[in-house]
Amino acid sequence: MSEAIEILKSCDAFLEGHFLLSSGRHSSAYCQMAYLQQYPDRCAEVMAPVAARIRELGADVIVGPAMGGIVYAYELARQTGLRAIFTERVDNVMTLKRFAIHPGEKCIIAEDVVTTGISSLETKRAIEEAGGICLGITCVVDRTKPEAPSPIPILASALKLDLPNYAPEECPLCKEGKLPLVHLGSRKMSQQAKQTL
Repeated sequence: MSEAIEILKSCDAFLEGHFLLSSGRHSSAYCQMAYLQQYPDRCAEVMAPVAARIRELGADVIVGPAMGGIVYAYELARQTGLRAIFTERVDNVMTLKRFAIHPGEKCIIAEDVVTTGISSLETKRAIEEAGGICLGITCVVDRTKPEAPSPIPILASALKLDLPNYAPEECPLCKEGKLPLVHLGSRKMSQQAKQTL
């Protein structure tokens, strides 16, 4: 685990500041996983323990939600010999636009970072609507908290980080007013999250 965080830092994939997460919550740290993807050898090294866990689960397909999960689904599939596909948004709804899941296929969702697990529910719905079985989530970084667990089981992660995140009205960084709030994610923010900017 400590080796994984050192690799993330070496790629500038672990940032510190004042960030708006895709969940709408605020944090003093942000994992910019796209930066890890610049270095395939380091990405492969970080994902190796996750791939080892996947081999034990009897999965058929690894599903990466666009954009953040695509490369990780591919890398995990490369290491395990499974099939990799991705979901993507069509009219802001997560869909299996390009791929098919055959009824009964066991699927694992590959995410970059999981904070609340809410985003993965959209991909789980797409899997189940296609007749697939969602076994759970794997991710590079698990940021979930015991008091707010993911609604879908997290089967494996390269790194578990206990980084504080706050509801906008409780954010100490906002109260200090020293650091501007930065939004680096790709998901469309909810109206409530936009109002915090």
